[in-house]
Amino acid sequence: MKTRMLPAVLCLSIAAGSGIALAEDATFDVSFMTPETAMKVAKVSLETCRGKGYQVAVVVVDRMGVPQAMIRDRFAGAHTPDTAFRKAWTAVSFREDTVALAKNTGTGTPQAGARQITNALMLGGGVPIEAGGSIVGGVGISGAPSGEADDECGRAGIAAVSADLEF
Repeated sequence: MKTRMLPAVLCLSIAAGSGIALAEDATFDVSFMTPETAMKVAKVSLETCRGKGYQVAVVVVDRMGVPQAMIRDRFAGAHTPDTAFRKAWTAVSFREDTVALAKNTGTGTPQAGARQITNALMLGGGVPIEAGGSIVGGVGISGAPSGEADDECGRAGIAAVSADLEF
């Protein structure tokens, strides 16, 4: 296995070839955010929410949904770290932001059953983080007055590292 460091993403090259995983391939390439990148997303997301007067928790997960960074502002509710984690995990797992998932999995929709999946939380505020056309992580925010407001803060955090993530 060879590794190479990029400014914001650690790439593990586990296979020879084009980097596109095909069904007949035995291995594939993956990219992970560095801890420094995850922390920057978390800090900027928190600062953005703070600037709007919101007390929130922010969780950044890697591409597998494992937490890389967490910050809870001093007056954010006790439930907010877990809620933020579940939003980030859901965005990564379903490969879609949770504002859209909240709408697409509502009562009576064909996807409504997705709400029964353990850890899935279909509330706005979870956003996948992409680099080079692949999801490398996700950010979840909890504590703003709405899921849309949580989402805006998370997107600001992602925007702060977007130039670093492109390779």
